[in-house]
Amino acid sequence: MNSTHIGSTLNDFLEEEGILEEVQTRAIKEVIAWQLVEAMKAQSLTKSRMATLLRTSRSQVDRLLNPASDVTLSSLQRAATLVGRKIQIELV
Repeated sequence: MNSTHIGSTLNDFLEEEGILEEVQTRAIKEVIAWQLVEAMKAQSLTKSRMATLLRTSRSQVDRLLNPASDVTLSSLQRAATLVGRKIQIELV
């Protein structure tokens, strides 16, 4: 058994592997997509209705809710506002 990583954190391991930033970005996108879906469910908004309200296509809403896709901050903000939420970003 290789004990190279015993006592190190997951972040240490991911950084060592050179994928920390990628994993953190994906995790943030997963959470935001999940929060949007939950807010849509709470308001009984379908993806089609969301697309209509955002004046975009259903495929664009699918893209917005797909953590693997790159989306703009303005798109996220518009979607968040539509479901009564805000996007909060801060540097720490």
